Amino acid sequence: MNWHVWIWVYLALLLVGGLIGFIKAGSKASLIASVLFGVPLVLTLVFKGSVWMALGFLAAHAVYFGMRFARTKKFMPGGLLTIASILAGLAALFSSKV
Repeated sequence: MNWHVWIWVYLALLLVGGLIGFIKAGSKASLIASVLFGVPLVLTLVFKGSVWMALGFLAAHAVYFGMRFARTKKFMPGGLLTIASILAGLAALFSSKV
């Protein structure tokens, strides 16, 4: 499977999670953050960036959400997104032709 597919799946989960956070908790910050975190990845995919650019953004996501999880001790959304970022990065890396 192409590495782009893994990034699109991650983006879909990220945006759905932000939408759920907005609907269930009324969290505008959740919706805005999911869009802001998704934009660099979408631009990487649309403008044919390298897998390394995508991995850089995913690493930044993993660090940010890992720090959030460490601070709040709540699995949702920090822990889940840390794991999802790492898994998406590994899947993209191993499916790329690097």
